[in-house]
Amino acid sequence: MRTIGHRLPPEPATLPTAGRLRAACAINESVAALLPGGRIAAPKGVYRFRTLDEANRQQDAWLAEAMAETRPARQE
Repeated sequence: MRTIGHRLPPEPATLPTAGRLRAACAINESVAALLPGGRIAAPKGVYRFRTLDEANRQQDAWLAEAMAETRPARQE
């Protein structure tokens, strides 16, 4: 393999800490509680969006749809 240049990749800006890992776990658990049965909010596939705003709107729509579909299961 040929190496060009002598720069090293930058160090990560933030390192994982116990507090950050606990916060990430809390977010994952709350999303998993909203979507029981292991359902994934977004359908499988490759999606291309013109803007991040458009991608965020689509992600919100998928999440709302998945929550509506699983609502009866959560009420039991």
